[in-house]
Amino acid sequence: MNAPEPMPTTAFDEFAGRSLADHPLAGVFEGSVERRDFAEEPLYEVLCRLIARSSRLLALMDAAPPTQRRANLILAALHAHVLETADHGGPASALTAYYPSAGGTRAPDRALLDALETFAQVHDTTLRAMMASRRTQTNEIGRCTVLWPALAEIARQSGRRRLALFDFGCSAGLNLGVDRYRMAYLQANDQRQVGPRHPAAPELPCRVLNRPLPPALLAEPTWQLAARAGVDQATLDVHDEVAMRWLRACLWPSDRQRSERLQAAAALARAAHDPVQQADDGMTVLDDWLNNLPADTTPVLFNSWVLAYFDSADLQRHRQRVLERVQSRAVWWLSAEDADRCRAVTGLAPDLSPLPGEARAEAASHTFWTVTSPGSQEPRHQLLARSHPHGSWLEWLAG
Repeated sequence: MNAPEPMPTTAFDEFAGRSLADHPLAGVFEGSVERRDFAEEPLYEVLCRLIARSSRLLALMDAAPPTQRRANLILAALHAHVLETADHGGPASALTAYYPSAGGTRAPDRALLDALETFAQVHDTTLRAMMASRRTQTNEIGRCTVLWPALAEIARQSGRRRLALFDFGCSAGLNLGVDRYRMAYLQANDQRQVGPRHPAAPELPCRVLNRPLPPALLAEPTWQLAARAGVDQATLDVHDEVAMRWLRACLWPSDRQRSERLQAAAALARAAHDPVQQADDGMTVLDDWLNNLPADTTPVLFNSWVLAYFDSADLQRHRQRVLERVQSRAVWWLSAEDADRCRAVTGLAPDLSPLPGEARAEAASHTFWTVTSPGSQEPRHQLLARSHPHGSWLEWLAG
């Protein structure tokens, strides 16, 4: 995918001279646009600009827990309520017309702010309840395009083909199905596919930048999941209509491809019954899981875009607990987070150079994949890759 078109401005030209609302989170929404956090979703870039200038809309954020007060949450809450009306055949609001996921075809225009504020006022109670109880849980299976070669690399380095995958902060557990999806890698004008070929398997495309993936990581089969499990403080049940609607709402309204592959992954998960558990202390669940693993497996603790929700003290406590298990229980810690979290948990300094011409060109939005493994005296840290947050491109950095 090439770099996105410049953000549309006609929708808020009328309000260009208006200053940000007097609310501590106004800068969060304005900053998300400046960083191009929603570069692939023009509607969300306009909504963030408008929300940043509306005290009424920003007041909805006060209902969310402090760690969840991010632009993604209110955008998902609005999307979820739009989808609920569409799913149940209810009367469409003026706001629905802007959401392709609900059948809308209208481009952002000057009427959007009024439609947005009216929708928020009419559904204030429902939206506040959603903001208070929900979390941003994208459960992006596109990240499996990097998870696949990362697991292959862990199998290679550990010398064990059989792996056990534990997804910390797993949402609905869809990334536990990594070996049920088909990866399509485009590298050096050559496409390589790995994974099952059956029609039910969603295909996940990924462009490999700069240099091809090592052939050994794409040879089949180089690894096998002998066990898998997930934990989250707020799990989502793939059998539950409301939970699945929330997952859909965490996707961009205009991204039909991601929505379709989410539905396909959920169908596979419903058939597989992967163990996904709700718990406030996921590390305790991990310990119990480790106790029951076959002796010939390498346990892999995986997290992706989870650690950003920890404050600095909690993050350091979590880091220490994980490192203790890396050394004492031979756990391999695979972490896919932003640059700040990468540095905080590994001490590594990732490459922050931009990738001109790419969607999410700036390093602030890149996902950095690190693996921490048992060492002779202390854990070893290694940077494996960086990627688009949805896995649409990757740059392999290891070896």
